[in-house]
Amino acid sequence: MQSADTHAESLLLQLYHAGLEAVAGEPVTARYLRQRLWQPDRPVALLACGKAAPAMARGAVAALGPRIEQALLVTKHGHRESGFPAHWQCLEAGHPLPDEASLQAGQRVLEFVAALPPHMPLLALISGGSSALLEVLPPGVSLADLRRVNDWLLGSGADIGAMNRLRKALSCIKGGKLADYLGERPVLSLMMSDVPGDDPAVIGSGLLSPRAAEVPPTQLPDWLAALLAGRADCPPAAASTPRIEQQIIASNREACEAVADAARARSLAVELHEPLYAPVPEVTAQLAGFLRTAAPGVHIWGGEPTLTLPAQPGRGGRNQHLALSLARVLAGEPGISILCGATDGSDGPGHDAGALIDGTTVLQELDYPGGAARALADADSGTYLAEAGALIDTGPTGTNVMDLVIAIKTGPRDE
Repeated sequence: MQSADTHAESLLLQLYHAGLEAVAGEPVTARYLRQRLWQPDRPVALLACGKAAPAMARGAVAALGPRIEQALLVTKHGHRESGFPAHWQCLEAGHPLPDEASLQAGQRVLEFVAALPPHMPLLALISGGSSALLEVLPPGVSLADLRRVNDWLLGSGADIGAMNRLRKALSCIKGGKLADYLGERPVLSLMMSDVPGDDPAVIGSGLLSPRAAEVPPTQLPDWLAALLAGRADCPPAAASTPRIEQQIIASNREACEAVADAARARSLAVELHEPLYAPVPEVTAQLAGFLRTAAPGVHIWGGEPTLTLPAQPGRGGRNQHLALSLARVLAGEPGISILCGATDGSDGPGHDAGALIDGTTVLQELDYPGGAARALADADSGTYLAEAGALIDTGPTGTNVMDLVIAIKTGPRDE
């Protein structure tokens, strides 16, 4: 961030990383398995899906070691890691839009569980991104259909619960259907929650959650309603009654509390607020109004605001859009610095985690045509913020628990 307040910038980044470290996939997975002593002395199989799959798998290795006899990992393109045993299967697939590799990964998952010894325990590690990364489609639904649905969902402004209800309706493995392929084996599903309310039935579109009668959203475009009406039933799986236990091991609330603890350790005043789930324009007005009159200190929000996109969006995701919206509304305001960041290190389709802004961000002389207003209208906040030197680049973080918004107020309280 090209700002005079480099101290605030440094502090915001330290607090953000404290939040990420508290919910990092490797230590939280290892800690849970060491404390739990699950299926002691038995060999187990490992299935890890999501953007945090490699980090969570490292945690499983740290806790269980050679007891993991077989493993399959599915993660986002560019997130695969080296260092796992040579016989492990490690796949990459598309996110946020599924691709051909997503369909291949879905089929590979079914083949993997089918080949396991009948009663071998299965450790499932599930994190956000699984909805796009693996899929088995019902007859009558193509990859082109699936990509069109997901593209529409990502720009619709729908919350994750509504999005995943629709994804379940167009899947042969989501909404608990994967459990139909697991036989009688014991299953422990450890999850990082990237959804409001930490509902296992929503995380990864509920791959292993109990079946429930869920109705897809009703306000759909005609082409999507026709696709739902025309899909065929999924092929029946063999009779299966696995003993499935699900456990949330990392959440957005824990990340927020870790940020608060890190701020208190620096003798700063701290206020932890309710999570943000409203559309970005509403969140912008809410936060700007609050921060103008807030007492000095550190203010923390979690959650995941929604964003409706134009037909041809530019660069950046909801965190960058929120950051630039706040920078525009708070232009010229002294003593307020804000970080908006995705905990998985990927905000939208690009590789930036979010942005750091203050009252000077949009006052710089930049070459962006039309300025911040045009960037926001075109959903191209990332391009603008890159020119302003305001983007955050973490790379894959090994976690995924929605977003963090951290503000530092150093100026006086406005009355």
